[in-house]
Amino acid sequence: MIVRIMGEGQIEISPDDIAVLNELDSELEAAIDAGDEASFRVKLHALLDKVRHVGKALPDDSLEPSELILPPADASIEEVREMLGDQGLIPG
Repeated sequence: MIVRIMGEGQIEISPDDIAVLNELDSELEAAIDAGDEASFRVKLHALLDKVRHVGKALPDDSLEPSELILPPADASIEEVREMLGDQGLIPG
């Protein structure tokens, strides 16, 4: 799966890592639903850090289509709320 973190580039994620990313995505959604800005910030950074850790960065000139678009680390709670689909940021 090819993921794009807005403002950073593309990262290839193994299907084996999707489950742990979904857990972090669910925690992020819960923080957004609760309107908890502090928890939201921690959960967003945890999700993005995990994507960077488990994924393999693609070259900047890669033209692979992104299957998922993730917000930048400095995104607001409202911006991320608007990006959420029925299954969160990471469909599982």
